[in-house]
Amino acid sequence: MNYYNEIKNEIIDIETYKKVKDYSKNKRELEGYYKIGQLLIDAQGGKEKAKYGNKIIKEYSSMLTKELGKGYSWRNLYNMRLYYLFFSENEILQPLATILSWTHYSIILPLKEINKIKYYINECKKHNLVKRQLQEKIKNKEYERLDNKTKEKLIKNEGTKIGDYIKKPILIKMNEEIINICTKQHKRSN
Repeated sequence: MNYYNEIKNEIIDIETYKKVKDYSKNKRELEGYYKIGQLLIDAQGGKEKAKYGNKIIKEYSSMLTKELGKGYSWRNLYNMRLYYLFFSENEILQPLATILSWTHYSIILPLKEINKIKYYINECKKHNLVKRQLQEKIKNKEYERLDNKTKEKLIKNEGTKIGDYIKKPILIKMNEEIINICTKQHKRSN
């Protein structure tokens, strides 16, 4: 018996199970929050009336926090409502709904502008961003710094080049004389 291979296979099974379990847990959590968002909208009298009434969210938040503990703040319930509104109105994006974690959505959804939200969702997917990295991109106004042509390409899902993400690229030209001087100085220092 090869004990190493047995141990390795057992570890692989455990890690695979954890990833599947984490995905299932995340998917179930997001499905639940979507349903809670829908129920909040219904409790407020539908989508049109829900735009104006946050009293129910405050009331429910207070009661849920007393009965179930932390995690049901006004902000969190409000984000669940936004989550439902965003994905119910953008059916094309529904397959994306379970890709990110609730933490990602609670940071992205308050941005409100659909193209900005889509941009940051795609950035999270592409670069596997954690919470802090996502917050940093938003804080640095990465989307707002893109020019209109690049934003248009992103909206239409067209291919982009690295130059599209740089508003005014600086081209530095060095003549041979400067390159030789730099090379000689580098060799001397080594």
